[in-house]
Amino acid sequence: MRVTDAPLLELSGSPHARGLLHGRALAGRLRGFLDDSLARLGHLTDRAAGLDALRPEIEAHRAVIAEALPDLAAEIDGLAEGAGIDRDAAWLLQLRRELIGYSRVTAGDCTTYATSAGGAPVLAQTVDLNGNLDDQVAVLSVSGPRHRSLVLSFAGLLGYLGVNDAGIAVGINLVLGGDWQPGVPPYLAIRHVLDTAGTVEQAVEILRELPLASSRAFTICGVDRTVCVEATVAERRVLEGEELVHTNHFLDAGLAEQDEINIFAKNSSRRRLQTVLDAGIPKAGDTEGHHRLLSTPPILVPDNGDIRRERTVSAVILRPDLGEMRLWPGDPSAVPEQVHSLH
Repeated sequence: MRVTDAPLLELSGSPHARGLLHGRALAGRLRGFLDDSLARLGHLTDRAAGLDALRPEIEAHRAVIAEALPDLAAEIDGLAEGAGIDRDAAWLLQLRRELIGYSRVTAGDCTTYATSAGGAPVLAQTVDLNGNLDDQVAVLSVSGPRHRSLVLSFAGLLGYLGVNDAGIAVGINLVLGGDWQPGVPPYLAIRHVLDTAGTVEQAVEILRELPLASSRAFTICGVDRTVCVEATVAERRVLEGEELVHTNHFLDAGLAEQDEINIFAKNSSRRRLQTVLDAGIPKAGDTEGHHRLLSTPPILVPDNGDIRRERTVSAVILRPDLGEMRLWPGDPSAVPEQVHSLH
């Protein structure tokens, strides 16, 4: 059983100041992570792990991000300074998934569900990642340019998923489609949504306009509306309903034709989606019911000892109406719950 320390970091001030605080708080952890075969990329790919070889690719992404999201670009530079690491290494931490590229054979890669029915909205999901990242979990309490937010982070990421004080929660699922290219990684897109969006409509518009680097499905839950934006680099499709469930295959009929997921991974994805549909989404306040669903296979993807295989490294329940994050940082069936609130 892996039990992780998931610190809560209070980040405020200018973008550069927020990055400095983040980097200083996790300096030892981030330097150790980078020293582990270059943020464990060497364990996950067959190519040699060297920062110099990746600098041109990192710079191509940085050029797009700095133009689209200058505040977050400044925050990444502050992270590098605060942690005492190479600037490109701090940017690499934001781009690990894009630098790895497509991995069509997965054991899982997040199960997300949300509902705004009955005036008590809730979004919950597992976080399934490779690289044994449960030792890199942190929660960021961010005072952004417009909104405060609670953001789940892994290994120096400025964003992954979260909830803001405007009543917006955002979850994420990997989907594989289209051509990935230099651009804004989806995790930074979510951070920008949480920093700036006051409504579900604004969140959708932000995701429509950003030059994304790679494909994802973004589930957005507000106090009275729930949507999912399925995105490739070139296209955005919006699904809407009182209750939404998403795993790792496209649900929009048009995008489904472009789905690149391996058939075995798609079977896993379909099985996890159907499990939630059969169980039903628990009431917003039924923490035990959510935890039971998130902690039971096939929604829980267990550790098989292979660092290259995705497994569940966290689970969350987000309450946009309460500004609350309930987090299990690690295997949710084996670690204690943490509760964080914006209020």
